[in-house]
Amino acid sequence: MTEARQGPLSHLRVLDLSRIMAAPWATQILADLGADVIKVERPGAGDDTRGWGPPFLKDRDGNPTKDAGYFLAVNRGKRSVTVDMAKPEGQAVIRRLAEGADIVLENFKAGALAKYGLDATSLRAVNPRLIYCSVTGFGQDGPRADQAAYDFAIQAMGGLMSVTGERDDAPGGGPQKVGVPIVDLMTGMYAAVAVLAAVARRNETGLGETIDLAMLDVQAAFLANQATNWLLSGRAPKRGGNRHPNIQPQDVFPCADAHLVLAVGNDGQFRKLCEAIGRPEWADDERFATNAARVRNNPALTPLLAARFRDFPRAELMAALDAAGVPCAPINTVPEVFDDPQIRHRAMLRHLPHPVAGTVPQVVSPLRFAESPLRFDRAPPTLGQHTDEVLAELGLDAGEIAGLAARGVT
Repeated sequence: MTEARQGPLSHLRVLDLSRIMAAPWATQILADLGADVIKVERPGAGDDTRGWGPPFLKDRDGNPTKDAGYFLAVNRGKRSVTVDMAKPEGQAVIRRLAEGADIVLENFKAGALAKYGLDATSLRAVNPRLIYCSVTGFGQDGPRADQAAYDFAIQAMGGLMSVTGERDDAPGGGPQKVGVPIVDLMTGMYAAVAVLAAVARRNETGLGETIDLAMLDVQAAFLANQATNWLLSGRAPKRGGNRHPNIQPQDVFPCADAHLVLAVGNDGQFRKLCEAIGRPEWADDERFATNAARVRNNPALTPLLAARFRDFPRAELMAALDAAGVPCAPINTVPEVFDDPQIRHRAMLRHLPHPVAGTVPQVVSPLRFAESPLRFDRAPPTLGQHTDEVLAELGLDAGEIAGLAARGVT
């Protein structure tokens, strides 16, 4: 039997039929919160992202394993079971797992699981309390419902790349994607919120739920202020580099030796900025006295700030701005992020025990619970690591488990 789970969701079991990133990100969130997440993978191959390297995790002897960093980033806390769902015996195993599950997450193409009897209608028939969440590129209906999708394409189709990157007439201008698969991550976040809302509702009604979540819908939803700017003004937002469309001054500025991000959020902070850099009169200039004026007159304000900032070494200017309460930041590399004293203090980087590598580095959940603290003691699983364990929990004896393996079902 598996060890007792801890955390706010330790009473829940999740059947994870997903792969790649969006839905696995959701199930990793649930696993971090204590849910028992059983990840079903293809025998011999597993989740596609296991092979999305280099880099690959190295074993104790320094040799690369078959698990890429991509897989390790989104599958912590889960148990891996290999099952061939194309085989009737494999389908029967998954149905038995669904009978004892609270939540199923899957990200197959719309309608793909129905031919195996593993769709929402089929599984909720055997478990009416089941919460079944389907994550797809475009949803279960509509003209694109049958199409596959990846994060990059949805960033483009969903408008994000039209507002990300430098303007076309500037050096390096043109559309850019975000540096992490942000649509996958946000879809995973929405999926986690959705299934937990359904759990809360089930506590009242006793009934499960079917959730249809589309990546394109998610991208449209988190256009946020950019979408509303267009709806109110009728003007399509355009790429503006690092400049904020609604709040100024917020941009990247060169100091004497390095760059700095300035994130002034209100008129009081702007006045403190002006005082800190020895230009208090700018706060009373009618062109800059209010945020609305600064947004309109940003072409005049930014060059003034840029010229003044070049008079300061970055560390000196940041110290002055920090003392004045003006939000600013260095532009850290990824290694610098994890060397930051605050990140180190919060223990965001942990090393978990791993059966092949000894330990595996993990950037852990940012959630902090006073009464139900999270534990990070289950590394991303090796392929099929928990197959025998989980099948035994279903009541199969050693002979039955060996027979499934011999027939290529697991």
